[in-house]
Amino acid sequence: MQRTVLITGCSSGIGRSLALELHARGLRVYATARRPETLQSLAQAGLNTLALDVNDDQSIAAAMARLQEDVGHLDMLVNNAGFSQVGAILDLSREDLRKQYETNVIAPVAVTRAAVGLLRSAVAAHGKAEVVNVGSIVGLFTTPFAGAYCSSKACLHSLTDALRMEVAPLGIRTITIQPGGVRSSFGDHAEEGIRLPADSLYKSLEEGVRARAQAGQQNATPTDEFIRPVVDKLLRDNPPAIIRGGKGSVQFVALKKLLSLRAFDALMTRRFGLNRLNAG
Repeated sequence: MQRTVLITGCSSGIGRSLALELHARGLRVYATARRPETLQSLAQAGLNTLALDVNDDQSIAAAMARLQEDVGHLDMLVNNAGFSQVGAILDLSREDLRKQYETNVIAPVAVTRAAVGLLRSAVAAHGKAEVVNVGSIVGLFTTPFAGAYCSSKACLHSLTDALRMEVAPLGIRTITIQPGGVRSSFGDHAEEGIRLPADSLYKSLEEGVRARAQAGQQNATPTDEFIRPVVDKLLRDNPPAIIRGGKGSVQFVALKKLLSLRAFDALMTRRFGLNRLNAG
């Protein structure tokens, strides 16, 4: 029995590597991205590719219709598409926050809702199906200059917890992947979208803001090295509800639990230069 998986956000990074690894393990993979031209190398490698804009309900419906026509079921849905909005909270507009939550929080729910019929068909045919949401270890602790991103992943973790309980009676299991630092172009995309207006109270700390955009890429775990053990766990008969990996995925989570709130705040304040901010 060949299992079918659909993955969002496969143009680069974790999504692309996950698609290739699952394909290599014998799954029928539908790799998707907002811009299908970014998936050419995956198509050449033998993967199925689809255009899928997770913020467009018509695009989501078209992708699910294609799956229905091709296969008639979906064994695993991986909600991976997302981005990081970098900037101080006071520098973010309503639109900045909407875009962050629309893509990282609302879109995974919309895609899952659209896929539930295909997932239930997989349960009927094969006895199980899975929804995999890609969160982040920063959903477990918050850093300066990435509050929007950290909060979006915390929200996704919470929604996934609720979903896990709600769909378990339907035979659908829910898994959260919580990466630490994984090497990709994620930091470059985050830096391109930094919010630091000319009148920002944090303009003098531009170096710290830019450092936050690249923080996850410093000595980051190579993507393939991160993906292989993740897939090992995903493909178990009884996969864990939470899968972590990548640089800092153990240390930083433990540090947040061990340090007092004051000590953790002081550590982050120094790390990103907020101790140099002039109060005058």
